[in-house]
Amino acid sequence: MNSAWMEMAAGGDAPGFGFVVTGLVVVALLLGAFILGLRHKRRRPPRPDEQPRVPEGGPVRETLERREPDEMPRSEERLTPHELKTHGNQSDRTSASQTRPRWNEGSSGGFGSGGPGAR
Repeated sequence: MNSAWMEMAAGGDAPGFGFVVTGLVVVALLLGAFILGLRHKRRRPPRPDEQPRVPEGGPVRETLERREPDEMPRSEERLTPHELKTHGNQSDRTSASQTRPRWNEGSSGGFGSGGPGAR
């Protein structure tokens, strides 16, 4: 190393001070941009077409129904989710029986519990 590097490393607080000042300036600019963005967002009222509206048929209610499971198509190639019918998330058919399946009496319902499940 030459002597110029040694002098800068030994006695110079200027580079460290410069990094601190630069860091503070960057933080101040980021905070200023964030505050200006919040002010701009609060100042602009939502337009009428941005307001939520009730559907024409009235409020939407939750529908509970049982669906028939779809079978996985047999294929030699690997299928990706978007290649499955209805993207693999819901069947097209409503189940004939709309009663919910219940646990067997006397069963704990825990999978892999190892116990007999008796009361």
